[in-house]
Amino acid sequence: MNVLVAGAGPTGLTLGIELARRGIAVRVIEKADQYFVGSRGDGLQPRTLEVFDDLGVIDKVLAQGIEMPALKVSIGGEYVGERRMAEPIDPTPDRPYPNGWMLGQSRTEAILRDRLADFGVQVELSTELVGFTQTDERVTAELSTGEIVTADYLVGADGGRSFVRKTLGIAFEGSTDESIRMLLGDVSADGLDHDYGHWFGGKDNPMEGIVLTPLAGGDQFQFGTPLDDDQVEPTLETLQELVDRYAGPGVAKLRDLTWSTIWRPNVRLAERFRVGRVFIAGDAAHVHPPTGGQGLNTGIGDAYNLGWRLADGREEVLATYETERRTNAARVLGISEELLQKHLDGDESALERGENVRQLDVSYRDPADTAPITHGDRAPDSPLIDADGNKLRLFDLFRGPHETLLRFAPSTTTEHPHAVTVVRTAAQPYAYLSPEAFDYYHAADGDELLIRPDGYLA
Repeated sequence: MNVLVAGAGPTGLTLGIELARRGIAVRVIEKADQYFVGSRGDGLQPRTLEVFDDLGVIDKVLAQGIEMPALKVSIGGEYVGERRMAEPIDPTPDRPYPNGWMLGQSRTEAILRDRLADFGVQVELSTELVGFTQTDERVTAELSTGEIVTADYLVGADGGRSFVRKTLGIAFEGSTDESIRMLLGDVSADGLDHDYGHWFGGKDNPMEGIVLTPLAGGDQFQFGTPLDDDQVEPTLETLQELVDRYAGPGVAKLRDLTWSTIWRPNVRLAERFRVGRVFIAGDAAHVHPPTGGQGLNTGIGDAYNLGWRLADGREEVLATYETERRTNAARVLGISEELLQKHLDGDESALERGENVRQLDVSYRDPADTAPITHGDRAPDSPLIDADGNKLRLFDLFRGPHETLLRFAPSTTTEHPHAVTVVRTAAQPYAYLSPEAFDYYHAADGDELLIRPDGYLA
């Protein structure tokens, strides 16, 4: 089997890793002639950190990133106190990464590219998908290099203006609000404490202003501010004028503007995520406001869901990708839109982040199923002690491209190649699972749970 992935952002890279580690021949092509440099999607949600644990990149992500900082808030030039978008939560046995993590998108992509290279796959820059056709058996793709590629599947992870989606004729339902514009980018700011974020709000409207959030690995901040001038250019001078207006002259001296863009609310969801042997994922399938930090994370979730399905190849497995991920994307878009509207309404609660943005509550279960844990639920982590007294975690046993059969004090044997037996007493092999951990799974002796490769109950 071979798969062609168009787009080398976080979604395409995650999918490439998922396929490559399963021994699937994969090419990841990117029309740009150089890698993106900038923060853009800099917030990694807890569920994404669990995915990165499985992919083998969590240590680098944690080492290079920072925890979500407190915001120092000033209104009308007067300091009024500190706020957090979300209060830190202590890890628990079932949630080892309960808090969001900050890492600029270009750094996340570099880590993922290195991991992809571990499997012998390099991103192909300056290589654009310019056409494709498909039959029941294969996809034939034309590249800008003149090469004709034949693949079993094609995946469009090629962004909001997706060539793949447009060629398939998939409607991109939603809206773009041209009346709302925000200036976003990365800049250094002398005079500001880099251990904090900074919110400088307007005197008459605290939600009008500029926010600067520290970026890991240097002295830069990611900034965001609404624009009310249609003619403004995203320059350092423009940004300095905005900081002086809201923070006060001399509070911060800006320099080294390395990336900037003007953003308009573009909230859209693809009507379909698949046509035949061609799939779409990430921004090609859904685009989000930056409120809530959901876009990049949802795209990574798409790739993580799709990778094992493509490797499996059975139609009944491929068929549920769209059902699961489109339903989730619609839910997440609702969260982002609600936060955006609060911001536009001047509601200060727009700065707060609830449990629903962490993506740990994503479930693929039938809404009519009210059992405590069932098909489609995320399989939680739990501490274990093996027969030799060594400490480990269920996530250690789940890690990798395989599915796992979790067996609770079984009385029978199994031939499943990745069966994990857990028992209630340390005197029995293979692993001791505390009564509390049994409760996480609502399990009784003799129960068996099949954990899909993406960490959800089959």
